[in-house]
Amino acid sequence: MTEQTITRKLEFDDARLANDLFGPQNSNLALISEKSGVALHTKGATLSATCADATELNTVLNLMTQLYGLLKSGNPLYPRDVVYAYGMLSREPGTDLKAIFKEAVFVASPKKTITPKTLSQRDYVSALRDHDMVFAVGPAGTGKTYLAVAMALSKLLSKQVKRIILTRPAVEAGEKLGFLPGDMVEKVNPYLRPLYDALHDMLDFEKVSEMLETGVIEIAPLAFMRGRTLNDAFIILDEAQNTTPEQMKMFLTRLGFGSRAVITGDITQIDLPAGERGRNLQRSGLVDAARILDGVKGIRFLTFHEDDVIRHPLVGRIVQAYERNQTESAKNG
Repeated sequence: MTEQTITRKLEFDDARLANDLFGPQNSNLALISEKSGVALHTKGATLSATCADATELNTVLNLMTQLYGLLKSGNPLYPRDVVYAYGMLSREPGTDLKAIFKEAVFVASPKKTITPKTLSQRDYVSALRDHDMVFAVGPAGTGKTYLAVAMALSKLLSKQVKRIILTRPAVEAGEKLGFLPGDMVEKVNPYLRPLYDALHDMLDFEKVSEMLETGVIEIAPLAFMRGRTLNDAFIILDEAQNTTPEQMKMFLTRLGFGSRAVITGDITQIDLPAGERGRNLQRSGLVDAARILDGVKGIRFLTFHEDDVIRHPLVGRIVQAYERNQTESAKNG
Protein backbone atom coordinates (compact mmCIF):
# COMPACT_ATOMS: atom_id res chain seq x y z
CA MET A 1 0.00 0.00 0.00
CA THR A 2 1.45 3.37 -1.09
CA GLU A 3 1.78 6.00 1.61
CA GLN A 4 -0.41 9.01 0.92
CA THR A 5 1.47 12.27 0.57
CA ILE A 6 0.27 15.64 1.78
CA THR A 7 0.91 18.91 -0.05
CA ARG A 8 0.53 22.35 1.48
CA LYS A 9 1.41 25.80 0.20
CA LEU A 10 2.69 29.03 1.70
CA GLU A 11 2.18 32.40 -0.01
CA PHE A 12 4.72 35.12 0.84
CA ASP A 13 3.82 38.78 0.31
CA ASP A 14 7.29 40.03 -0.65
CA ALA A 15 8.97 38.33 -3.60
CA ARG A 16 12.41 39.72 -2.73
CA LEU A 17 12.29 38.43 0.84
CA ALA A 18 10.89 35.12 -0.40
CA ASN A 19 13.95 34.75 -2.64
CA ASP A 20 16.20 35.49 0.33
CA LEU A 21 14.32 32.84 2.29
CA PHE A 22 14.68 30.25 -0.46
CA GLY A 23 18.38 31.03 -0.87
CA PRO A 24 20.52 31.34 -4.04
CA GLN A 25 19.22 28.73 -6.49
CA ASN A 26 16.93 27.48 -3.69
CA SER A 27 19.98 26.37 -1.66
CA ASN A 28 18.23 26.95 1.69
CA LEU A 29 15.33 24.78 0.55
CA ALA A 30 17.77 22.05 -0.48
CA LEU A 31 19.25 22.05 3.06
CA ILE A 32 15.79 21.77 4.60
CA SER A 33 14.72 18.98 2.24
CA GLU A 34 17.88 17.03 3.02
CA LYS A 35 17.26 17.31 6.76
CA SER A 36 13.50 16.75 6.78
CA GLY A 37 12.65 14.61 3.77
CA VAL A 38 10.04 17.19 2.74
CA ALA A 39 9.97 17.99 -1.00
CA LEU A 40 9.98 21.74 -1.56
CA HIS A 41 9.14 23.56 -4.81
CA THR A 42 8.66 27.23 -5.61
CA LYS A 43 6.73 29.27 -8.10
CA GLY A 44 7.34 32.97 -7.70
CA ALA A 45 6.75 33.77 -4.03
CA THR A 46 4.75 30.58 -3.44
CA LEU A 47 6.25 27.56 -1.69
CA SER A 48 4.82 24.03 -2.07
CA ALA A 49 5.75 21.43 0.53
CA THR A 50 5.03 17.72 0.05
CA CYS A 51 5.58 14.85 2.48
CA ALA A 52 3.88 11.71 3.80
CA ASP A 53 4.91 12.58 7.36
CA ALA A 54 2.50 15.21 8.70
CA THR A 55 4.76 16.03 11.65
CA GLU A 56 7.76 16.80 9.44
CA LEU A 57 5.55 18.78 7.08
CA ASN A 58 4.24 20.93 9.94
CA THR A 59 7.78 21.44 11.25
CA VAL A 60 8.98 22.71 7.86
CA LEU A 61 5.98 24.99 7.38
CA ASN A 62 6.51 26.38 10.89
CA LEU A 63 10.19 26.87 10.09
CA MET A 64 9.57 28.71 6.82
CA THR A 65 6.93 30.95 8.38
CA GLN A 66 9.17 31.93 11.29
CA LEU A 67 12.27 32.43 9.12
CA TYR A 68 10.27 34.69 6.81
CA GLY A 69 9.18 36.69 9.86
CA LEU A 70 12.84 37.09 10.86
CA LEU A 71 13.68 38.40 7.39
CA LYS A 72 10.78 40.87 7.51
CA SER A 73 12.04 42.20 10.84
CA GLY A 74 15.45 42.91 9.30
CA ASN A 75 17.35 39.86 10.58
CA PRO A 76 19.85 38.48 8.00
CA LEU A 77 19.55 34.79 7.19
CA TYR A 78 22.53 32.50 6.64
CA PRO A 79 22.53 28.80 5.67
CA ARG A 80 23.80 27.82 9.12
CA ASP A 81 20.81 29.66 10.69
CA VAL A 82 18.43 27.58 8.59
CA VAL A 83 20.02 24.34 9.80
CA TYR A 84 20.09 25.43 13.46
CA ALA A 85 16.50 26.66 13.32
CA TYR A 86 15.26 23.39 11.82
CA GLY A 87 17.01 21.43 14.57
CA MET A 88 15.45 23.59 17.28
CA LEU A 89 11.91 23.31 15.90
CA SER A 90 12.30 19.55 15.41
CA ARG A 91 13.06 19.15 19.12
CA GLU A 92 10.79 21.92 20.43
CA PRO A 93 7.95 22.78 18.00
CA GLY A 94 6.83 25.67 20.22
CA THR A 95 10.19 27.48 19.97
CA ASP A 96 9.98 31.19 19.13
CA LEU A 97 12.91 31.68 16.75
CA LYS A 98 12.69 35.46 16.91
CA ALA A 99 13.13 35.40 20.69
CA ILE A 100 16.31 33.35 20.26
CA PHE A 101 17.88 34.99 17.22
CA LYS A 102 17.13 38.51 18.46
CA GLU A 103 18.64 37.86 21.91
CA ALA A 104 21.95 39.58 21.33
CA VAL A 105 24.79 38.62 23.66
CA PHE A 106 27.32 40.99 22.15
CA VAL A 107 27.24 43.35 19.16
CA ALA A 108 30.69 43.05 17.61
CA SER A 109 29.88 45.39 14.72
CA PRO A 110 26.83 46.60 12.75
CA LYS A 111 27.24 43.48 10.60
CA LYS A 112 28.00 40.98 13.36
CA THR A 113 25.90 40.24 16.42
CA ILE A 114 26.64 37.27 18.69
CA THR A 115 23.42 35.42 19.52
CA PRO A 116 22.57 31.94 20.88
CA LYS A 117 22.02 29.44 18.07
CA THR A 118 20.53 26.50 19.96
CA LEU A 119 18.15 25.96 22.85
CA SER A 120 21.07 24.88 25.04
CA GLN A 121 22.96 28.05 24.15
CA ARG A 122 19.90 30.12 25.06
CA ASP A 123 19.80 28.47 28.50
CA TYR A 124 23.55 29.02 28.82
CA VAL A 125 23.26 32.74 28.05
CA SER A 126 20.47 33.08 30.62
CA ALA A 127 22.64 31.33 33.21
CA LEU A 128 25.57 33.63 32.43
CA ARG A 129 23.33 36.63 33.09
CA ASP A 130 21.72 35.33 36.28
CA HIS A 131 24.43 33.39 38.15
CA ASP A 132 27.78 34.36 39.66
CA MET A 133 29.32 30.99 38.76
CA VAL A 134 28.44 28.80 35.79
CA PHE A 135 29.86 25.41 34.78
CA ALA A 136 29.40 24.47 31.11
CA VAL A 137 30.29 20.88 30.25
CA GLY A 138 30.11 19.33 26.81
CA PRO A 139 31.89 18.58 23.52
CA ALA A 140 33.93 21.03 21.48
CA GLY A 141 32.02 23.18 19.02
CA THR A 142 29.02 23.90 21.26
CA GLY A 143 29.97 27.56 21.86
CA LYS A 144 30.84 27.22 25.55
CA THR A 145 33.97 29.39 25.48
CA TYR A 146 32.89 31.63 22.60
CA LEU A 147 29.64 32.72 24.25
CA ALA A 148 31.38 33.17 27.61
CA VAL A 149 33.89 35.54 25.97
CA ALA A 150 31.04 37.41 24.25
CA MET A 151 29.20 37.81 27.56
CA ALA A 152 32.42 38.93 29.27
CA LEU A 153 32.99 41.65 26.63
CA SER A 154 29.36 42.74 26.91
CA LYS A 155 29.67 43.20 30.69
CA LEU A 156 33.05 44.90 30.35
CA LEU A 157 31.89 47.46 27.80
CA SER A 158 28.72 48.16 29.81
CA LYS A 159 30.98 48.72 32.87
CA GLN A 160 29.43 45.90 34.91
CA VAL A 161 32.95 44.53 35.41
CA LYS A 162 36.32 46.28 35.22
CA ARG A 163 38.37 43.54 33.59
CA ILE A 164 38.28 40.13 31.94
CA ILE A 165 40.56 37.29 32.97
CA LEU A 166 40.86 34.29 30.67
CA THR A 167 42.79 31.26 31.84
CA ARG A 168 43.34 27.58 31.13
CA PRO A 169 45.69 24.87 32.38
CA ALA A 170 48.74 24.27 30.19
CA VAL A 171 48.63 20.53 30.81
CA GLU A 172 50.36 19.54 27.58
CA ALA A 173 53.36 21.70 28.50
CA GLY A 174 54.09 20.10 31.87
CA GLU A 175 57.83 19.87 32.56
CA LYS A 176 58.54 20.60 28.88
CA LEU A 177 57.91 24.33 29.31
CA GLY A 178 61.62 24.84 29.95
CA PHE A 179 62.49 23.49 26.49
CA LEU A 180 60.28 25.96 24.61
CA PRO A 181 61.84 29.20 23.36
CA GLY A 182 60.98 32.59 24.85
CA ASP A 183 59.88 33.86 28.24
CA MET A 184 57.06 32.31 30.30
CA VAL A 185 54.30 34.21 28.46
CA GLU A 186 55.65 33.11 25.06
CA LYS A 187 55.94 29.52 26.28
CA VAL A 188 52.28 29.25 27.30
CA ASN A 189 50.76 31.34 24.51
CA PRO A 190 50.15 28.33 22.20
CA TYR A 191 47.87 26.83 24.86
CA LEU A 192 45.92 30.09 25.20
CA ARG A 193 45.49 30.66 21.46
CA PRO A 194 41.76 29.67 21.32
CA LEU A 195 41.00 32.48 23.77
CA TYR A 196 42.86 35.00 21.62
CA ASP A 197 40.97 33.73 18.56
CA ALA A 198 37.60 34.34 20.23
CA LEU A 199 38.59 37.89 21.21
CA HIS A 200 39.88 38.76 17.75
CA ASP A 201 36.68 37.44 16.21
CA MET A 202 34.65 39.98 18.21
CA LEU A 203 36.93 43.03 18.43
CA ASP A 204 39.43 44.52 16.00
CA PHE A 205 43.10 43.69 16.51
CA GLU A 206 44.09 47.16 17.76
CA LYS A 207 41.34 47.20 20.40
CA VAL A 208 42.32 43.76 21.71
CA SER A 209 46.01 44.73 21.80
CA GLU A 210 45.22 47.92 23.73
CA MET A 211 43.11 46.02 26.30
CA LEU A 212 45.83 43.40 26.75
CA GLU A 213 48.55 46.03 27.18
CA THR A 214 46.57 47.96 29.80
CA GLY A 215 45.55 44.80 31.67
CA VAL A 216 41.83 45.30 31.05
CA ILE A 217 41.96 41.84 29.49
CA GLU A 218 44.38 39.33 30.98
CA ILE A 219 45.12 35.95 29.41
CA ALA A 220 47.25 33.72 31.59
CA PRO A 221 47.88 30.08 32.48
CA LEU A 222 46.01 28.77 35.51
CA ALA A 223 49.21 28.63 37.61
CA PHE A 224 49.29 32.44 37.53
CA MET A 225 46.01 32.60 39.49
CA ARG A 226 47.45 31.23 42.73
CA GLY A 227 47.40 33.61 45.69
CA ARG A 228 45.21 36.23 43.99
CA THR A 229 41.73 37.58 44.85
CA LEU A 230 39.94 38.75 41.73
CA ASN A 231 37.43 41.58 42.30
CA ASP A 232 35.11 43.21 39.73
CA ALA A 233 36.20 40.72 37.05
CA PHE A 234 34.64 38.32 34.59
CA ILE A 235 36.80 35.19 34.85
CA ILE A 236 36.72 32.29 32.38
CA LEU A 237 38.49 29.00 33.05
CA ASP A 238 38.69 27.06 29.77
CA GLU A 239 39.60 23.37 29.31
CA ALA A 240 38.75 22.81 32.98
CA GLN A 241 38.71 19.03 32.55
CA ASN A 242 42.52 19.25 32.66
CA THR A 243 42.66 20.75 36.14
CA THR A 244 43.42 18.65 39.20
CA PRO A 245 41.00 18.89 42.17
CA GLU A 246 43.55 21.06 43.96
CA GLN A 247 43.85 23.44 40.99
CA MET A 248 40.07 23.66 40.65
CA LYS A 249 39.62 24.51 44.34
CA MET A 250 42.38 27.11 44.05
CA PHE A 251 40.66 28.72 41.06
CA LEU A 252 37.14 28.71 42.52
CA THR A 253 38.34 30.40 45.71
CA ARG A 254 39.89 33.29 43.74
CA LEU A 255 36.41 34.78 43.18
CA GLY A 256 36.18 38.27 44.71
CA PHE A 257 33.44 40.86 45.18
CA GLY A 258 31.63 41.94 42.02
CA SER A 259 33.09 39.05 40.02
CA ARG A 260 31.64 36.23 37.96
CA ALA A 261 33.26 32.97 36.93
CA VAL A 262 32.58 30.62 34.04
CA ILE A 263 34.17 27.18 33.96
CA THR A 264 34.06 25.26 30.66
CA GLY A 265 35.31 21.82 29.70
CA ASP A 266 34.72 18.44 28.09
CA ILE A 267 35.04 15.48 30.44
CA THR A 268 35.55 13.13 27.49
CA GLN A 269 38.80 14.94 26.58
CA ILE A 270 40.83 14.70 29.80
CA ASP A 271 44.57 15.04 29.11
CA LEU A 272 45.85 14.50 32.64
CA PRO A 273 48.59 11.83 32.94
CA ALA A 274 47.14 8.34 32.43
CA GLY A 275 48.22 5.04 33.94
CA GLU A 276 49.00 1.81 32.15
CA ARG A 277 45.35 0.81 32.00
CA GLY A 278 44.23 4.16 30.71
CA ARG A 279 42.97 5.45 34.05
CA ASN A 280 43.90 9.00 35.05
CA LEU A 281 46.57 9.08 37.73
CA GLN A 282 45.10 12.44 38.72
CA ARG A 283 41.35 12.95 38.99
CA SER A 284 39.86 15.75 36.91
CA GLY A 285 39.01 18.84 38.96
CA LEU A 286 35.99 19.41 36.73
CA VAL A 287 34.56 15.97 37.47
CA ASP A 288 35.19 16.46 41.19
CA ALA A 289 33.59 19.92 41.19
CA ALA A 290 30.43 18.63 39.51
CA ARG A 291 30.05 16.08 42.32
CA ILE A 292 31.04 18.29 45.26
CA LEU A 293 29.23 21.50 44.26
CA ASP A 294 25.97 19.98 43.02
CA GLY A 295 23.12 21.89 44.65
CA VAL A 296 25.26 24.77 45.97
CA LYS A 297 23.22 28.00 45.78
CA GLY A 298 24.50 30.52 43.24
CA ILE A 299 26.16 27.91 41.00
CA ARG A 300 24.60 26.66 37.78
CA PHE A 301 25.67 23.54 35.89
CA LEU A 302 24.78 23.12 32.20
CA THR A 303 25.47 20.13 29.97
CA PHE A 304 25.81 20.34 26.20
CA HIS A 305 25.40 17.33 23.91
CA GLU A 306 26.45 16.30 20.41
CA ASP A 307 23.18 17.75 19.05
CA ASP A 308 24.36 21.17 20.20
CA VAL A 309 27.59 21.09 18.16
CA ILE A 310 27.47 23.88 15.60
CA ARG A 311 29.05 22.63 12.39
CA HIS A 312 29.18 23.47 8.74
CA PRO A 313 26.56 21.15 7.16
CA LEU A 314 29.33 19.35 5.22
CA VAL A 315 31.15 18.53 8.48
CA GLY A 316 27.98 16.92 9.79
CA ARG A 317 27.78 14.70 6.70
CA ILE A 318 31.46 13.76 7.04
CA VAL A 319 30.93 12.75 10.68
CA GLN A 320 27.90 10.64 9.70
CA ALA A 321 29.91 8.93 6.95
CA TYR A 322 32.68 8.00 9.39
CA GLU A 323 30.10 6.75 11.91
CA ARG A 324 28.51 4.55 9.21
CA ASN A 325 31.92 3.21 8.26
CA GLN A 326 32.75 2.44 11.90
CA THR A 327 29.44 0.62 12.33
CA GLU A 328 29.96 -1.43 9.16
CA SER A 329 33.53 -2.31 10.19
CA ALA A 330 32.30 -3.50 13.57
CA LYS A 331 29.69 -5.72 11.90
CA ASN A 332 32.22 -7.21 9.49
CA GLY A 333 34.91 -7.72 11.89
